[in-house]
Amino acid sequence: MILGAFRLALSAIARNTTRAVLTVLGILIGITAVIIVAALAESTSSAVADKIDSMSANALYVWPQPVQASGAKARFVGRLTENDGRAIAREAVSAVNVAPWLVTQGQVVYGDKNWSTTIAGVTLPYYQVRRFTIARGENWTESDELLKTKVCVIGQTVATNLFGTDDPIGRTIRIGRSPYRVIGLLTPRGSGTFGEDQDDRVMMPIGSYRARVLHTSPGRVDELMISAASEQTVDRAKAQIQSILRQRHHIEPGGRDDFEIRTQADMRATTDAILGTLSLLGIAVAAISLLVGGVGVMNIMLVSVAERTREIGIRMSIGARERDILVQFLVEAVVLTLIGGLLGILVGAAGAFGIGRALDLAMVPSPRAIAVAVATSVFIGTIFGFLPAWRAAKLDPIAALRVE
Repeated sequence: MILGAFRLALSAIARNTTRAVLTVLGILIGITAVIIVAALAESTSSAVADKIDSMSANALYVWPQPVQASGAKARFVGRLTENDGRAIAREAVSAVNVAPWLVTQGQVVYGDKNWSTTIAGVTLPYYQVRRFTIARGENWTESDELLKTKVCVIGQTVATNLFGTDDPIGRTIRIGRSPYRVIGLLTPRGSGTFGEDQDDRVMMPIGSYRARVLHTSPGRVDELMISAASEQTVDRAKAQIQSILRQRHHIEPGGRDDFEIRTQADMRATTDAILGTLSLLGIAVAAISLLVGGVGVMNIMLVSVAERTREIGIRMSIGARERDILVQFLVEAVVLTLIGGLLGILVGAAGAFGIGRALDLAMVPSPRAIAVAVATSVFIGTIFGFLPAWRAAKLDPIAALRVE
């Protein structure tokens, strides 16, 4: 019965090609949108994860957190210090590099040019944690950190805006009232996870930063950046860091930490959640077009039933049952939407490859999205095709035969 209904559906579609094309078009557009949105979300999530991994080496990030103290307003208690970093480097066996971090925005001046950029005070392990390398020149030494030497390393964006095509190595720039000699140029990194320019920065020994750029209380840092020995030891390193800091900050068991530790996995989870939400919104918008396409299928099938009333009457008069008529029109609706779904998959896959090439993303339609697209097509055909099919099956054979 199903095979016969399938043949009848194909012949009916062939007799009304224009109507069939218009019916298929709505489903095609919706399925295409779903395929492209799903591929874009998956490829973007993968690209962001790769970007996070490329920027850091099994990194953990520690920030101070406000806590409530003795009924007072929230304030920073147990602030992070360089001594905290030294204790972690000394006692956390799963941590291999610990880098304190101080940062601000400031003006950098060279001659008659100036540029607003990120100015950071760091120590040498920062380069290992964040995988920065020197393209030209050299880095400062441990002696420079101890002596608070006025030297710095700059990113490519700063070099371009201050020096143009000239070599910046050995030149002197001014930050605030202090001159700093440029000793190194960072290897270009491009944009970061959230689109920030990683080459728009000036880095210097943290002691020099604290003494001349932005005075802070002794030893205070904005953040501690730590790299674990391997990807497998990140969670172990996190537990060790938490234990060390709770002991140093005199936090009682069950008390609230005055710091927060986040790993690269945490950051990936956050970005995946954001991208997942955006993906769902995109798919929801695409689903609206699928709904419109489904209503179009129902309307076209109702018109088809009205035009083929006499045919239905003839089939009933020669022995066709209500169930046969119901299956015939239901299969026709499913075939129409399934054709639209399959064409939508082809167009969506081509669109995904084209957009991926334009955006330099590896956009590949996921098998799950394709399976969902096919299932959705069948579902829409069944749901929106049922009313016309039911109406056709309930026609009075005598009344149907009288229709001209």
